[in-house]
Amino acid sequence: MLGCVARAAGEVLSRHLLCALQARPYGLLKPTALGKIPGRFLLHQEALPHLPVPPLQQTLDRYLLTLQPIISEEELNHTQELVAEFRKPGGVGERLQKGLERRARKTENWLSDWWLKTAYLEYRLPVVVHSSPGVVLPKQDFQDRQGQLRFAAKLIEGILDFKTMIDNETLPVEYMGGKPLCMNQYYQILSSCRIPGPKRDSIVNYAKGKKQSRHITVVHNFQFFELDVYNSDGSPLTTDQLFIQLEKIWNTSLQTNKEPIGILTSNHRNSWAKAYNNLLKDKTNKESVRTIEKSICTVCLDAPMPRVSEDIYKSRVAAQMLHGGGSRWNSGNRWFDKTLQFIIAEDGSCGLVYEHAPSEGPPIVALLDHIVEYTKKPELVRSPMIPLPMPKKLRFNITPEIKNDIEKAKQNLNIMVEDLDIKVMVFHQFGKAFPKSEKISPDAFIQLALQLAYYRMYGHSCPTYESASLRMFRLGRTDTIRSASVESLKFVQSMDSPDKSDQAKADLLRRATQAHREYTDMAIRGNAIDRHLLGLKLQAIEDLVSMPELFMDTAYAVAMHFNLSTSQVPAKTDCVMCFGPVVPDGYGICYNPMEEHINFAISAFNSCADTNAARMAHYLEKALLDMRSLLQSAPKSKL
Repeated sequence: MLGCVARAAGEVLSRHLLCALQARPYGLLKPTALGKIPGRFLLHQEALPHLPVPPLQQTLDRYLLTLQPIISEEELNHTQELVAEFRKPGGVGERLQKGLERRARKTENWLSDWWLKTAYLEYRLPVVVHSSPGVVLPKQDFQDRQGQLRFAAKLIEGILDFKTMIDNETLPVEYMGGKPLCMNQYYQILSSCRIPGPKRDSIVNYAKGKKQSRHITVVHNFQFFELDVYNSDGSPLTTDQLFIQLEKIWNTSLQTNKEPIGILTSNHRNSWAKAYNNLLKDKTNKESVRTIEKSICTVCLDAPMPRVSEDIYKSRVAAQMLHGGGSRWNSGNRWFDKTLQFIIAEDGSCGLVYEHAPSEGPPIVALLDHIVEYTKKPELVRSPMIPLPMPKKLRFNITPEIKNDIEKAKQNLNIMVEDLDIKVMVFHQFGKAFPKSEKISPDAFIQLALQLAYYRMYGHSCPTYESASLRMFRLGRTDTIRSASVESLKFVQSMDSPDKSDQAKADLLRRATQAHREYTDMAIRGNAIDRHLLGLKLQAIEDLVSMPELFMDTAYAVAMHFNLSTSQVPAKTDCVMCFGPVVPDGYGICYNPMEEHINFAISAFNSCADTNAARMAHYLEKALLDMRSLLQSAPKSKL
């Protein structure tokens, strides 16, 4: 599997989907108005600025600066020569830059279509582990079927409540630093699905048509059901009504389906595309698949997993959210191409997994925050029991060829499940309140702790990816905050040095966090380097010119090999997002800084002898504590 992951830099780049807004979404629980506001979304979108194309010389200078902590002096000298050639007046760099600027003038966002294709739709590895993030929600206090179904019913009602705000265009606009953000991703996450293709996938969104989806998909014991969630008058079903419908589904799917059709969606995209075409040759299969694709979302009623000790419970749930636990457990209880899949197990475990192409993490977490709050509301009115139609079971005709495809998908999935090493760590000693008290950005503090942990483990810095939101711009997605900087390297080298005073170390810590803050501000304003370099590279491909040597350089491949792929996804709910590493010898690290603690999810691959999620968690905890002690022992100085 790893041989297939380890590819050229351009393809490694394509996996950097991992998602974080640098400021918390605001005010998502209350709609701005009770009625519809037609056209409000479009008016808001049209008022947003276009994503700028950064100046070429600025990007090239910053590129060389970001290489300093991660490559040798000899490699840097070679790259400086290539950059000098690329930036010559009238040279290839200027020609590609002009092409990008032309593209920016003609499109709503010069990057968004390219990014969707290269980062998501042309990415051929399975979406499971390699692309789709999971979210671990707090454990619920039920331990039986009744509790599971009652919670699922309330959760569905919460989803529909949020959907009403989207449909009525009353969803409050989010702001960051006083600037309004693009809300487009909220309009992509419901009633949408990824469709496999032989070379490139596509996304279908049924929320945009005149005929809105009125059903969700419910999966139980690997069996799929169409559940209408609206009454004939258009009002959403109540919790009581949904509970009765879920009970009907449960009672008609007591036996596990021997042919878990959903597991096909976990396969390599080319294999799945071929199986998909075979599957759809049959009319019944085609109707069932289309019903799943058109549904508002999927709700997976999982069987309980084997009990584990409390200290590894959240790690086990993270794995369950990401991949379902394998073909023996709940992996067949999914349709991984569906944008949103809410997972509720009989033992109180719950969360979701989402297909990444339509959205970054913050809109997903904002939806989750809303749903979690909604599930806590008391049920004031019992619904009159109007008879409801039986939810429709989706039928599949399994040919020997499809059966063979399912068996292969099971084998491949089980290899992925065995290979994923995931650890959820709740850091209890302090939360974001401490760095704030030191006038340090909590995100910068955590990122620097990651740099220190990695340096102590491996003796050097590594290319580090942190997602930065571009949602200040129309159709904005993400760019990269490169957390490994000249300043961070100076700090981590000094931290365990007996030759440096605590005061000197603390000054270096503050300089490094300030440098990170500045890079973050630059990135969210559209002036980071990664997407600009990608744009220049794709422009070269589009213009059919030979690939500039700058992009064939070893240093570029090193810079795009992100051993640390990280994301801050803050939430009001005490949850944590999780995702797999993006390179065979790397880590995927996501975190939610709460006021008095921090939730981390750390992943690695077991097939790499050099990485270990629990070991990284240990070093990260020590780094956070040592950095706090350092700041407490050294008085603040004016930098």
